[in-house]
Amino acid sequence: MALIITDECINCDVCEPECPNEAIYLGQEIYEIDPDKCTECVGHFDEPQCVQVCPVACIPVNPQRVEDRETLWQKYRRLQLEMRQSASS
Repeated sequence: MALIITDECINCDVCEPECPNEAIYLGQEIYEIDPDKCTECVGHFDEPQCVQVCPVACIPVNPQRVEDRETLWQKYRRLQLEMRQSASS
């Protein structure tokens, strides 16, 4: 499951630096989450860090991107491989 930031976001800037996959970025109006990079912190933490720090609780699971834990692990592994390849280039 990828997470999504709703329009209740107050742009407080606390979620972006907490994301270990750099999936969170400032969109045109509010912060957004790249679902291809969001692993809900699987591989890094026990719980999504952005959800933990969000003061307005505006980061639910994206119902259009439901993924099981194994899929999130596979995404984590892919992202780690891509990061290693980029670092060696």
